[in-house]
Amino acid sequence: MSWARSRLRSALSPAAVSARGATAEGAARRGLSAWLAAQEPGMDYQDAVRMLNTLQTNASYLEQVKRQRGDPQAQLEAMELYLARSGLKVEDLDRLNIIHVTGTKGKGSTCAFTERILRNYGLKTGFFSSPHLVQVRERIRINGQPISPDLFTKHFWRLYHRLEETKDSSCVSMPAYFRFLTLLAFHVFLQEKVDLAVVEVGIGGAYDCTNVVRKPVVCGVSSLGIDHTSILGDTMEKIAWQKGGIFKPGVPAFTVLQPEGPLAVLRDRARQISCPLYLCPPLEALEEGVPPLALGLAGEHQRSNAALALQLARCWLQWQHHQGIREPETPRPSVPWPLPLAPVFSPTSHMRHGLRDTEWPGRTQVLRRGPLTWYLDGAHTTSSVQACVRWFCQALQLQERSSSRPSVRVLLFNSTGDRDPAALLKLLQPCQFDYAVFCPNLTEVSSTCGNADQQNFTVTLDQVLLRCLEHQQHWGALCEAGRDLWSPSAEPGGPAPLLLAPHPCSASSLVFSCISHALQWISQGRDPIFQVPSPPRSLLTHPMASSGASVLREAAAIHVLVTGSLHLVGGVLKLLDPSLSQ
Repeated sequence: MSWARSRLRSALSPAAVSARGATAEGAARRGLSAWLAAQEPGMDYQDAVRMLNTLQTNASYLEQVKRQRGDPQAQLEAMELYLARSGLKVEDLDRLNIIHVTGTKGKGSTCAFTERILRNYGLKTGFFSSPHLVQVRERIRINGQPISPDLFTKHFWRLYHRLEETKDSSCVSMPAYFRFLTLLAFHVFLQEKVDLAVVEVGIGGAYDCTNVVRKPVVCGVSSLGIDHTSILGDTMEKIAWQKGGIFKPGVPAFTVLQPEGPLAVLRDRARQISCPLYLCPPLEALEEGVPPLALGLAGEHQRSNAALALQLARCWLQWQHHQGIREPETPRPSVPWPLPLAPVFSPTSHMRHGLRDTEWPGRTQVLRRGPLTWYLDGAHTTSSVQACVRWFCQALQLQERSSSRPSVRVLLFNSTGDRDPAALLKLLQPCQFDYAVFCPNLTEVSSTCGNADQQNFTVTLDQVLLRCLEHQQHWGALCEAGRDLWSPSAEPGGPAPLLLAPHPCSASSLVFSCISHALQWISQGRDPIFQVPSPPRSLLTHPMASSGASVLREAAAIHVLVTGSLHLVGGVLKLLDPSLSQ
């Protein structure tokens, strides 16, 4: 079996996959399927994830697909065919009693709040989200916990073989990565007999593969912003049209206060679809006459997500005729509103405790480790980075009030996709970082790392490293424009094996080839949990790295903000908290 598993891993290595086109990938999967059928009992979780990763389209083919993007409606119809081939009908999904949530920012946090509230009522919950931070099974949760490796592995191979068995010459045997995981989540939730499923949209809404759901119990739209413009459109109105695509006839939907234009689009979409759409009152309206609501997620922006979650949970509970929900009084606003206001009600104790106990790693998360404090937030849009900056600065003010010791501020940043890194970095400047560190979303120099959960075949190593250098150049230009914020003290030097050369204008910034090396330089062995036997000498080859290391070793406190990408945050969490990989 060890020889067989080695053969599989060799076949699914990044080099092997990136060398093939879509046709070659399909042939490789077909060739392996018969062998896997015989070997399935011996396959472990990582083997399942490696096979799942072959459904990631390699980088060159992905670019071709973007240039030749097909009809979005046809893509949704293809999802229905995959669902049927997997052994399910669209009507089967009605049994999941789904809460469907979309939005640009905060949709994951809204889902987490909603799931935690309803779990407090003794309900068995399913939760499908993306992306994962450390392990792919985080995307499919039962009662708030990622499904076990054994459960993931069992359901994965069952679905994989079912799709292989039902292929014919007129269809592709396997759906792409996210489609497959969506199908897998539906199968797991049905077979585990959850009382409800909270389903987070992947991208957009109208043509997202989660929109194969036809009869959710309730829908939600969190805050809108500009993101995924190459897919959803380059204005908030176009994006709002896509998000409103999850509305269903007669199914109540809720949204938070949006800019006037996008809100009008959501209103018109709801009217066209005959969906009753309500505007959530702010959280303050639900706190009148009662103690303030405590939230398990930090940041002022989470109050909007919590307000939406309360309406979604209450609507679901009313649909299920649960007792203990007070009949609301609908407020009478003194000014006209573009949408009817959702009811104002007094949150129950279950709701209060659910909001308080919500955990959602990688979003406004703080880890305190000796002299180091890690601030982790996967913000990756202009509006979410603005919220992240407010949260980080407020947290620093509280720290500085309680301590007069000198501290160092470090930014660890990366961005991916079609996002504008220059705009995001400009928003981060008010934090007045002493050092800016850039690295790709790779935990180790080797892209395999022995861990399939964080493999990504949709980009090449050259692409991610070049992007990091571009980030550094943007940061350098910003530093030149605001030189008074900085005190450069070292001249740039030549490239080192593990530390790439800094841009001449950015003496206080560094680019590392992986997350591990970035964390080694930032922590300087002072994090009591993140320890490495002997950091490579080349981490200090450059004068900036060497002088900065001395400053970090002597600092009384080090505050590190990790942001720009949830995948970056996931890689950092994997190294800072090894238990997450267990």
